[in-house]
Amino acid sequence: MSTRTENVDLVPGEVVGNLARAALLAALVGAFAYVKFPNPVSPVDVTLQVLGVFLAGILLGPLWGGASLGLYLVAGALGAPIFNGGAAGIGHLFGSTAGYLWSYPIAAALVGFLAHGGVETRSLEDLAVWRLVAAMVAGTVVIYALGVAGLMVVLGYGLGKAFGVGAAAFLPAEAVKVAAAVGIVRSDALRVE
Repeated sequence: MSTRTENVDLVPGEVVGNLARAALLAALVGAFAYVKFPNPVSPVDVTLQVLGVFLAGILLGPLWGGASLGLYLVAGALGAPIFNGGAAGIGHLFGSTAGYLWSYPIAAALVGFLAHGGVETRSLEDLAVWRLVAAMVAGTVVIYALGVAGLMVVLGYGLGKAFGVGAAAFLPAEAVKVAAAVGIVRSDALRVE
């Protein structure tokens, strides 16, 4: 009996590792959707999802960070309960929070690009704190610009009302998330020996 073997082109280990990290960060953003705090100025609760968006961009870089949040959107649209408070389904990508959700891959890619100074991912130790903060501020602008636009289109809010309840009410919480992301990135827990 003869045994025949075929040549198989394996996926490079770096791609497999990056895909695994992207899936892990997508899951983290989904888990952060369950961590909610009441917002006294808005009817919408504060979640930690944006912290996950920041971390995806910084830890994975622009390409895999953006891909990670794209994976997050696909998983949620297909029924994984990973949107705000455990919501799921494709309808959320067209509802009142659609602008925020669609902004996540863009913001993660932008944060990664600005934090790393380009498409190539650099060592976390090489990223200056000012660069990290600037990248996350730019990501926040993208998230809230698209979120406010979504509120205006879907709910018919005027710019003032949409900005007030959809962006301004969350800015203090975003400052805390930026500080938390810097602390996580600078922690010894992420150092690989």
